[in-house]
Amino acid sequence: MAKTNFQSIDEYIAACPPDSQAYLMEIRKLFRKLVPDAKEKISYQIACFELNGKNLIHFAGWKKHVSLYPVPAGSEAFERQIAKYVNGKGTLKFPLDEPLPLKLIERVVKLHLEVNKKLTKGD
Repeated sequence: MAKTNFQSIDEYIAACPPDSQAYLMEIRKLFRKLVPDAKEKISYQIACFELNGKNLIHFAGWKKHVSLYPVPAGSEAFERQIAKYVNGKGTLKFPLDEPLPLKLIERVVKLHLEVNKKLTKGD
């Protein structure tokens, strides 16, 4: 990915490795459905959704996987669900040779929404 000054998520996805683009579009579609009021933007030169003036979740495409950042805190059951995808302290990494776990990603988004609501309470 040569370009590093993306102006939109469309531009970002178009520059990602072709194999990751379909997963990125699927993730984006899910985010739009779950958080219709979120604003799309580029942050840290990757795709991001912002809500209430705060970055909600970032997502990125790579040659062999797509990633979500950051990893939200959750219950022990949630921690077990994400364990196979955790890569480093703040990254969920989904291999392109496996089906995208949309229900799990939905749970990640909902946990981020809970945090966002707490952070913006009283703003």
